Amino acid sequence: MNPHLAQLQPYPFEKLRQLFAGLTPVPGLKPIRLSIGEPQHPTPQFIKDALVAGLGGLANYPTTAGSDALRASMAGWISRRYGLPPLDAATQVLPVTGSREALFAFAQCVVDGTRPGAKVLCPNPFYQIYEGAAYLAGATPVFVNQLPENGFAPDFLSLPDSVWRDVQLAYVCSPGNPTGKVLSLEDWRTLFELSDRHGFVIAADECYSEIYFEEDQAPLGGLEAAFALGRTDFRNLVMFSSLSKRSNVPGMRTGFVAGDAAILKKFLLYRTYHGCAMNPAVQDASMAAWDDEAHVLENRRLYREKFAAVTPLVAKHLEVSRPDAGFYLWARTPIPDTEFARGLQAEYNVTVLPGSFLAREAHGVNPGANFVRIALVADLEECLEAARRIDKFMNRG
Repeated sequence: MNPHLAQLQPYPFEKLRQLFAGLTPVPGLKPIRLSIGEPQHPTPQFIKDALVAGLGGLANYPTTAGSDALRASMAGWISRRYGLPPLDAATQVLPVTGSREALFAFAQCVVDGTRPGAKVLCPNPFYQIYEGAAYLAGATPVFVNQLPENGFAPDFLSLPDSVWRDVQLAYVCSPGNPTGKVLSLEDWRTLFELSDRHGFVIAADECYSEIYFEEDQAPLGGLEAAFALGRTDFRNLVMFSSLSKRSNVPGMRTGFVAGDAAILKKFLLYRTYHGCAMNPAVQDASMAAWDDEAHVLENRRLYREKFAAVTPLVAKHLEVSRPDAGFYLWARTPIPDTEFARGLQAEYNVTVLPGSFLAREAHGVNPGANFVRIALVADLEECLEAARRIDKFMNRG
């Protein structure tokens, strides 16, 4: 067996299952699960219609690169969303079966695990796929903590050159999971300068980019930042995007990668062996989704409504504020996060995720400790009911 498998930690939801072992559901209280970032808004009907209409394509093997029409649809969305000149849909955009599989596979393609000391940079707290991808590529993850005293911004310069020189791949997540922090243009400038100096590739996870609160303040994207800084070839940068959160289709497993054409050429070669071509019907439904913005506007309205109603109730007891973007509240707890989550589950049947499960001890601290991640993915009334139960939990004698 691959010896690197022994380095993988249990996934956060397995840790949660173990934390809740022995608990008995509270009679008469409907369970409310706000622990997993699974969108629960209805899938738009026009996307389902396009999926059904495309079923005839199941008679053919799809190509790994996807159809010309799909790549053109994705490239068109990127240009509209980020105000960029048209991308080359043939070389700078590649469909993937969801950002999760692509984020994992990308490390296997980019990292030279035979090079002594190979490292992969991860934000901390983070999406655990980054860590697992690093280990199974034969590299060691290194962490940049994102702490409240720094507004959850990544302090890239806190790592010495002796670490950066061994970094081959840097994962960044903006808007961040779980903090909701959006990288600034100066954050990107610093990261690009480090990439130029040390030669590493940047994987920009932007799957939460379309959930934000002010229509005229869309989160800055990695390609957008690169172009603004004169990096028009997007060198050493690949962004990862997905329809799961934007269009409420997590079950379709559809997204794209875009950026440096030279890197995408190698990634496409890797993927022809990987066996991950997108279902033709899903390609058709994806085009319908990327070409429409009205449903995304409505999706954001629903999240704005929930954040406006729920955040003040939670903030009565927990240190929390509306994030830059995304659908998580990252709330500081007055007791250990695991104790808070277990107590809330035991007494009020509300599931939240302990922040320590989403982070690692690094630089003397676990930046997720004494935080919980609350995913406002259910409907408004269910989220409000969860907030009311949190209020009762914090007010109990």
